[in-house]
Amino acid sequence: MKNDCPEVPLAEIAKPISRTVAVIPGQDYRTIGVKWWGEGAYERETIDGSRTAAKTLSLVRQGDLIINKIWVRHGSTAIAGADVDGCAASGEFPTFTLNKSRVAPRWLHWQTKTRGFWAKCDALSQGTSGKNRIKPELFLTIRVPLPPLAEQRRVVARIEELAAQIHEARTLRHQAAEEAEALTASASAKWFEPKPGWQVKQVGDFCESPQYGYTESASQEAVGPRFLRITDIQDGRVNWDSVPYCRCPEPDKYLLKPNDLVFARTGATTGKSFVIRDCPEAVFASYLIRLRVRDTISVDYLYRYFQSPSYWVQIADEKKGTGQPNLNGSKLAKIKVPIAPLVEQRRIVAELDALQAEVDALERLQAETAAELDALLPAILDRAFKGEL
Repeated sequence: MKNDCPEVPLAEIAKPISRTVAVIPGQDYRTIGVKWWGEGAYERETIDGSRTAAKTLSLVRQGDLIINKIWVRHGSTAIAGADVDGCAASGEFPTFTLNKSRVAPRWLHWQTKTRGFWAKCDALSQGTSGKNRIKPELFLTIRVPLPPLAEQRRVVARIEELAAQIHEARTLRHQAAEEAEALTASASAKWFEPKPGWQVKQVGDFCESPQYGYTESASQEAVGPRFLRITDIQDGRVNWDSVPYCRCPEPDKYLLKPNDLVFARTGATTGKSFVIRDCPEAVFASYLIRLRVRDTISVDYLYRYFQSPSYWVQIADEKKGTGQPNLNGSKLAKIKVPIAPLVEQRRIVAELDALQAEVDALERLQAETAAELDALLPAILDRAFKGEL
């Protein structure tokens, strides 16, 4: 495709269409949605006609161009696939049929995934009434490159070949992450399997009583100590510079010290733990539980155990029968821990630390490759529609 490929307004290749159906209470209708940023159309839900105020809906067919009038500025544009054929669209989702003698649906499919197309939609949405809803007639003024059909098909085939390779690379990266996680879990299970000379004790046997955190509102102003919350613990780390403050007239009871262990006691991260190392003056919030070790066991060994499958099996048992997963102090105190002799504890921690360092290095590499993969398809599309592919 040459760089001087002609551009035409969408109105030359797309025409509004409404395959109207009456809405009847007691009859089911498959409804459609259009994801942001070119992620495609999808079937939202099946509703009874009594659940919508609309008197009519419009059927969508495979190959239609469909938009969301409000969110078209956020890339809410798609070519309907077979999975949404026959879905019903409200007036918020204008639908267009394509002149297939001039444009291949897959050609427009890939164009709707480009930043340039989104920018054009955004420019036409600005300042329009009704929450920036775009008018269909304005949408159809957007100009798109339109080479001959044979060239469209050639470029689409090349795009899809490269997109498949990117997808395969993402799949392999995901598999590698899963394998690394499985390796860590397997090694942890092996090292914490009780052996002759070990003891099995409950957390309450060798720790001070679990303590709940302080209840207060967080503040971005330095009105008191830092206020550690569940959300401040990300990927086993805390950025203390971003942790907010709180008013705490008597902080001594809640002050965090090195080697304190804190646990999330509710929500999606229930049971996750974090060991305090160096920290500024800080207290912990009420959705956290603190443990302090008295004797018998090293904090690092205990922390490593709290990442093991054996620990998570016990936490899962505690979650059963509740609508919202939770972990309270009494449950935590009953968690059973296999306790090795101190020399063995140090060796286990060293082995697991070394393995974790390798996993962390792999995750850093994967993060870098993920960013590269994310940037690759937009670059390919940019070249494709400039005639450079």
